[in-house]
Amino acid sequence: MDFGFSFATLSLLSIPLISAIVGWSTNFLALKMMFYPIEFIGIKPFFGWQGLIPAKRQEMAEIEVELVLGKLLSVQELASRIDPKELTKAMQRRLKQVLRRIVNDVMSDCAPQLWAALPVHGKNLVYARIEADIPNVVNNMVNDFKHNIEEIVDIKELVVSKLVESPELINEIFLKSGAKEYPFIERSGFWFGLLFGLPTMVVWMYLPVWWILPLGGLIVGYLTNWIALKIIFEPKHPIKFLGFTIQGMFLKRQNEVSRVYSDIIESKLMTSENIIEIALHGSGSDKMLELIELHVNDAIERYIAFAQPYFGLGIGSESYFRMKETATRRMFEDSEKYLPYAFEYTNKAMRIGDDLCERMKALSPEEFEGVLRPAYEADEWKLILTGALLGMGAGFMQLYLVFM
Repeated sequence: MDFGFSFATLSLLSIPLISAIVGWSTNFLALKMMFYPIEFIGIKPFFGWQGLIPAKRQEMAEIEVELVLGKLLSVQELASRIDPKELTKAMQRRLKQVLRRIVNDVMSDCAPQLWAALPVHGKNLVYARIEADIPNVVNNMVNDFKHNIEEIVDIKELVVSKLVESPELINEIFLKSGAKEYPFIERSGFWFGLLFGLPTMVVWMYLPVWWILPLGGLIVGYLTNWIALKIIFEPKHPIKFLGFTIQGMFLKRQNEVSRVYSDIIESKLMTSENIIEIALHGSGSDKMLELIELHVNDAIERYIAFAQPYFGLGIGSESYFRMKETATRRMFEDSEKYLPYAFEYTNKAMRIGDDLCERMKALSPEEFEGVLRPAYEADEWKLILTGALLGMGAGFMQLYLVFM
């Protein structure tokens, strides 16, 4: 056989090279198909595509809750770390300003004549009495919040709603956590493709029938995607072989991935802002309102008793109950004006990132694999099949352009 650099020889050598390009391109495309497009493009439900992860974000969010946040973090434990004194200190200045406005508005609405007739000194005494009582009210409210937090804050609702609303966030979790594995998948596709292309070249040398190249391309596209996914997650436990330690790439980086993952959860998902938002506007908001009502009513009872020399008995029962109702509603509605001043303190106090990181590091390989893989594992076949079909298509193109 003539192995000179003839056109036939170059055509033959192009088989493994094109297989390498097929391996790289199919792996590259498989990665892109996992994350993009974020929204469905095409004609639903079958003619089009949406990234596997954004498409399954509801299911993936629920898995994140069950496998990670539900087992490794407890809202009861997080809430127990909040010190009412430090919380009061963080937002006291702004809370005083908000309370003065609420007192003015409530009294002007519910007892306008009495409030207008009250001298400035009398109003200042009311303000001073309320402000002096802030630590006591906050302390009681925080303690009740801690005891009832699981009814007020639904951690599953928080995580699922945020990830469903923000598909970019769930993409970020996967992209950053697997930042070292995904480039490997791309590069490995080239080298595996080159390796698998050599047998195809040998077979073609001795059996140059039309279906060899499409079949070889199909096998290359399938195997490069399949092997790349296996190498990332298999073997789960370290195996010693010829002096080397072999373990799935993702699992080998458990400590590093735990840190990256925990930082994202702490800074983007399980924040004080999001926890308070779900408490005020989520399914447990009625419980939060009841808690505020209880302590506002209790405080008003004390304030009215203190201010009897000024108010006397002239308010009337109807106005009195309306005062309580209005004050409760305003404290609830205006909470976003003073609670943000406590976010910096509460984020530090809860220590979500550090705790989650340490607990993730302690997971078994099987449990740690469950952090990122399970939700899209059922659809991995789509990526592998796409790679196989693209490889077969490339084989037909090579057959037509080079050998026909």
